[in-house]
Amino acid sequence: MKIDSKNAAKKREYREYFYDSTGRYPVIPAVKNDEWLESVITTDCDIVYVLYGNICTIGDIVKKLKDAGKMVLVHIDLISGLAPKDISVEFIKKFTEADGIISTKAHLIKKANEIGLFTVQRFFMIDQLTYDNIKKNVRDTEPDVVEMMPAGLEQMLRYVTEEIEGRPLVASGLVTDENVVTKALSAGAMAVTTTNREIWKLND
Repeated sequence: MKIDSKNAAKKREYREYFYDSTGRYPVIPAVKNDEWLESVITTDCDIVYVLYGNICTIGDIVKKLKDAGKMVLVHIDLISGLAPKDISVEFIKKFTEADGIISTKAHLIKKANEIGLFTVQRFFMIDQLTYDNIKKNVRDTEPDVVEMMPAGLEQMLRYVTEEIEGRPLVASGLVTDENVVTKALSAGAMAVTTTNREIWKLND
């Protein structure tokens, strides 16, 4: 994968910021509507996942968060009007202020890396085949962060942490209470991301 020196430097900067922020605020809020967007702006967290929007609104959503000083990661698979093609990654880069993307799609992660966006590759742990393919996928796509769902699979988090060879792991999905967060972090996750607004308060 070829990344020019300017984009490589930007990605190093993003990674350092991500590591530092999750060290202080291990819960990453994920917003899925305008009401939650307004709520997260006033939180102490530095990083926000955006799980909603369309090609007409995503630029404004991201700008609100950037104006509030947040690092913004857009779940590109969930943005209405964007096809699962490289051009959609270029759209996020050119027409929004987003710092990076989240995706389950390897080719989108690769493209985002090439153009200097921070990348989070998401995996749904649904069967043995998924687990067996994680190491190969991560080596191929080289995401900045690996995300695994659901967060409550404590032992599986330990296994995945070993497989991804030093890349940070974020846990998500079914984060029902503080106990899930505690166990995920103790199992090796660097952070937990959730739409559960009660859990956001753990950063306070």
